Amino acid sequence: MDTQQIAQFLRIRREALSPADAGLAAAGRRRTPGLRREEVAELAGISTDYYTRLEQQRATATPSEAVLRALTRALRLSLDERDHLYRLAGLTAPDRRRGDRHVAPTLLAVLNQLQNVPAQVMTDLGDTLSQNHLARAVFGDLTGHTGPEASVIYRWFTDPSTRCGYPVEDHGKESRALAADLRAAVARRDDAPARALVDRLRRESPEFAALWDLHDVAVIRRRRKRILHPEVGLLELDCQSLLDEDRTQILALFSPVAGTATAERLTLLGLTSRPHP
Repeated sequence: MDTQQIAQFLRIRREALSPADAGLAAAGRRRTPGLRREEVAELAGISTDYYTRLEQQRATATPSEAVLRALTRALRLSLDERDHLYRLAGLTAPDRRRGDRHVAPTLLAVLNQLQNVPAQVMTDLGDTLSQNHLARAVFGDLTGHTGPEASVIYRWFTDPSTRCGYPVEDHGKESRALAADLRAAVARRDDAPARALVDRLRRESPEFAALWDLHDVAVIRRRRKRILHPEVGLLELDCQSLLDEDRTQILALFSPVAGTATAERLTLLGLTSRPHP
């Protein structure tokens, strides 16, 4: 581990990141540029003391991969910057095509600015990487799943409880859309994780296997979703998908359909579910 280079790199990246870039409210005038150490520590979910020791070359042990992932997200590092941090710590950088949960900084920056509509960043295989407050209120926290269950596509076809939040008459349309979008992603990626997901779904879900054999292909860019929320009732949402530059991550925005009660229900949901400071 190159403690000196890690310390300098973390400090420079911290000072280059504004509170707005990190999704924080700026509180008054700042004497120094960028984020404070305690703000980075809070964003990363680590102690301020530990982060300070990293910046002051006083850390005696190599940071764990979990800490490096958390710092990558807190400091909004690009993939190249992330890989550099791993190498400074003496660790092998994650394979960018095998289960990498790094969120594209451009998508994360947009997500941080969205407060009034549900939004979340997902991979093109259906893994949810980050959600804003309203998305968690509407869909639940989807970021904690691991293994095959990390993919909403896998859960849709193998876990009946995943469909409880959708009107029964919409299930068939949702299934067809997910299968067609996955076929486009598999062809675009042509990698082992994508093929493994398809193979597993074909074994475990006759419905998916039948849809897969139809060879429908359609990238989901815009569609309408209806959600049966247990607290506020039916939500009618227009979903718009924005792709990152290598088309492996998607920022999904869910805006209320005009002429419905969805906007008022989202406002109520945002107020009743927001965590207290």
